[in-house]
Amino acid sequence: MYIQRYNKHKGGKIYRSAFLVESYREGKKVKHRHLANLSALPDNLLDALERELKGEKGQSSLQSLADLEFTQGKSCGGLIVIKEICQRLGILSALGNDTEGQMALLQVIARVLTQRSRLYIATQWAQQEALEEVLNVGAFNEDTLYSNLDWLSDNQEKIEKNIFNFRHKDKKVKTIYLYDVTSSYLEGTQNELAAYGYNRDGKKGKMQIVIGLLCDEDGFPVSVQVFEGNTQDVKTVADQLQKLKNRFGMEQVVFVGDRGMVKSASITQITELSWYYITAITKPQIEKLIEQKVFQLGLFTDRLLEVKKDDIRYVLHRNPVRADEISQSRNKKIASVKKLAEQKNTYLSEHQKAKETTAFNAVMKKADQLKIADCLTIKMEGRKIVIEIVQDKMTENAELDGCYVIKSNLPENMASADILHDRYKDLAMVEQAFRTMKQAFEEIRPIYVRKEKRTRGHVVVCMLAYMVIKYVWDNCKDLGINQTNIFESLDRIQYIQYQVKTAPVKVIPKILSNQQTEILNKLKIKMPTYV
Repeated sequence: MYIQRYNKHKGGKIYRSAFLVESYREGKKVKHRHLANLSALPDNLLDALERELKGEKGQSSLQSLADLEFTQGKSCGGLIVIKEICQRLGILSALGNDTEGQMALLQVIARVLTQRSRLYIATQWAQQEALEEVLNVGAFNEDTLYSNLDWLSDNQEKIEKNIFNFRHKDKKVKTIYLYDVTSSYLEGTQNELAAYGYNRDGKKGKMQIVIGLLCDEDGFPVSVQVFEGNTQDVKTVADQLQKLKNRFGMEQVVFVGDRGMVKSASITQITELSWYYITAITKPQIEKLIEQKVFQLGLFTDRLLEVKKDDIRYVLHRNPVRADEISQSRNKKIASVKKLAEQKNTYLSEHQKAKETTAFNAVMKKADQLKIADCLTIKMEGRKIVIEIVQDKMTENAELDGCYVIKSNLPENMASADILHDRYKDLAMVEQAFRTMKQAFEEIRPIYVRKEKRTRGHVVVCMLAYMVIKYVWDNCKDLGINQTNIFESLDRIQYIQYQVKTAPVKVIPKILSNQQTEILNKLKIKMPTYV
């Protein structure tokens, strides 16, 4: 936006005119359009307005503009920053600039700035944000957003591939990929992907969906996939391997997954592709290998130790902090069962008609639920429940406290034991992504959609939003400001609207708060002069 002046000589007189002009792109051509005729304004106001639009500093500019009528405008800071980050990450080009792409970008930005329903976004949030000015988005409603979820689902593969190619256009393609799954419970029962399954949220009786997230070695999302709620972890792996091979064209991969999913079937699939894996094994598997004398219990220390058998590498470690946590947890469970037994004994002594078997069964049930029944001897002596600790079993169970084994077929010349250990621990980045998407910030729940496509589209929005959140947090975490406050602070940046004849001029304040300035400096983003 700029001021264009004309001087026309006619009949010995000079006729001056001035217009507020906006440049815009149509295809590959840059065109211009007049927004307002400013010819009636005096020279001092025209000069001041011109300096303001150019972003020049000076008190005279602001003092002159103060003569114009102005009002507080809509929020624009969050929109401008997130749009810029989407451009840096390749999200903008992957979504495209047609109507559906613009609406998808709006949904991503809305998920970052407000974790509310699409009805709220269309009816209230949209009225507070400079969507038309920053995103070039016109009128829309709730149905527009729901329909856009269908488009996102249909185009997910293309979007993910375009972002992947954008991120690796100037870099060597990474070979290490991290994968984990989570579940998200539903309040209703009509979602087309809803099913009862292993609920990681601890919500008994709730139907759920299962979400698999594939990330690169930096913890940056590559692809997300929604499965029916009763899908087992191990059954989600094959799809990820096919994505890496066919969608992203990977020739060599080190697949890092948790012990619950990289099992024999998945290992077979990985090795058939001549790829590598890094995972961990379960406690029963550790016990079996000890029994087979592949390694001994005494090899578990606070230092990493590697054992190799049949080209499979096992990295052993014992975490003393974790061992102490498990021991304390076991003791608390035993104390909980003993406390229940005392309560039942008191009840039996005060109520002579109460049945001993009912009280005894309640204590046994609790011990079974806490998975410590094998450590206790629980019996009835008259009308009293007596609990004794089986010390040998306690000692046996404690032997593997804090012990874990990482398993891999990656050759020694490609990765040391330390690297195998560190890469497996990198799965924590996927867990952090899930925490952010589900609880800490994005609040993927509640899911307000029922159709399969729209459920998938909603999760795609959450993944794209997490890309933005991760980028901002990686750059700003040392400021000591939490994620919520970072985006709230940016969203408080509002333009000031000056009324110039028939058209408004929307100017972003030059003076921002210290916090806003620190965030923008960390992100290396300079706010424009106007919107």
